[in-house]
Amino acid sequence: MTQHPSLTFRLNPQSGLAPYRQLVDQVRHAVRSGLLRDGDQLPSVRDVVTQITINPNTVHRAYRELEHQGIAEGRAGLGTFITSRSRAGSNVTERASLDQALQDWVADARRTGLDEETIRELIRFALHQDGKVRS
Repeated sequence: MTQHPSLTFRLNPQSGLAPYRQLVDQVRHAVRSGLLRDGDQLPSVRDVVTQITINPNTVHRAYRELEHQGIAEGRAGLGTFITSRSRAGSNVTERASLDQALQDWVADARRTGLDEETIRELIRFALHQDGKVRS
């Protein structure tokens, strides 16, 4: 269990993403790129708040989301650590990455002015096309 002080969070107010989502994405990227590995400790909430001047509740929310995605786990009195639940059979990190990509796509579609029904139609079409390719 090593701590990675080299993980420095940054917020981009122009990104259109909520601050907690930016933190989640940065941790996920650090895991994918190998900067963070199973057992590595994330910076404490206090350290993150000092680093980027953010509300502690936002950091807690990001860490809870990482736990929900199976990327990290909180350990009482110790902190939050990267975990590899893929040992349990499913690749949680890959699923989380696909989930985020879909959320980003939906957000982009909304920004371009597409309504919910049009977005649903595009997703249904893509699923239909994928089914044709697999058959």
